[in-house]
Amino acid sequence: MSRPSVCCVIGAGDATGSAIARRFAQEGYTVCVARRNEEALRPLVQQIRDQGGHAFAFGMDARREEQVVSFFNQIEADVGQIDAVIFNVGGNVRFPILETTSQKYFKVWEMCAMAGFLVGREAARVMLQRERGTILFTGATASTRGGAGFSAFAGGKAALRALAQSMARELGPKGIHVAHIIIDGLIDTEFARQNFNDYVNDVGHDGILNPDHIAQAYWYLHAQPKDSWTFELDLRPSVEKW
Repeated sequence: MSRPSVCCVIGAGDATGSAIARRFAQEGYTVCVARRNEEALRPLVQQIRDQGGHAFAFGMDARREEQVVSFFNQIEADVGQIDAVIFNVGGNVRFPILETTSQKYFKVWEMCAMAGFLVGREAARVMLQRERGTILFTGATASTRGGAGFSAFAGGKAALRALAQSMARELGPKGIHVAHIIIDGLIDTEFARQNFNDYVNDVGHDGILNPDHIAQAYWYLHAQPKDSWTFELDLRPSVEKW
């Protein structure tokens, strides 16, 4: 009897991460979603199940090696075969350089870079056994350039992008598709509408990223044939300045 195909979404927030989980569930994947607060995942899991899908919630701090290792081991043992892993942990904070303490900088680096390394390594560990799988890393504008007040965030996201590049070159010939997605623009969330309402009204419907449309891009990457793999994909609204 074949085991279920599993998609893991690490950092399954209320917008992009949840949309990605729903999109893979629509394709028949058993979805394992993780964030530090497991209880916050209950509505998403219930929504997927109500739509006929299969989903499980896990509380995990992706910065902690023992928790990440346990997460992957548990899914492989008890749920199914991990075929896709999406690392979607954020860390977008803004501090003037003189207000960026070592503690703040290190925490953001842990969230963006260290957690990405741990998740990527453990995903590769299980996928290499089967010589197939997809590992997708969520990046940002800060992945490619720094900005005023974003020294910590840009440092972490640039490190994550370099990790993705290194893994893609190492794992691609072994059947593992590693890709990095730059999301450049405001994502349509309740937070965005509450805090950037004037901007949202100014740019209109097409000026803010729809999480479901972002999720479609992630599915597109996962479904690509081996002869035409994309490493990096930039997503931004048509009105975004870049």
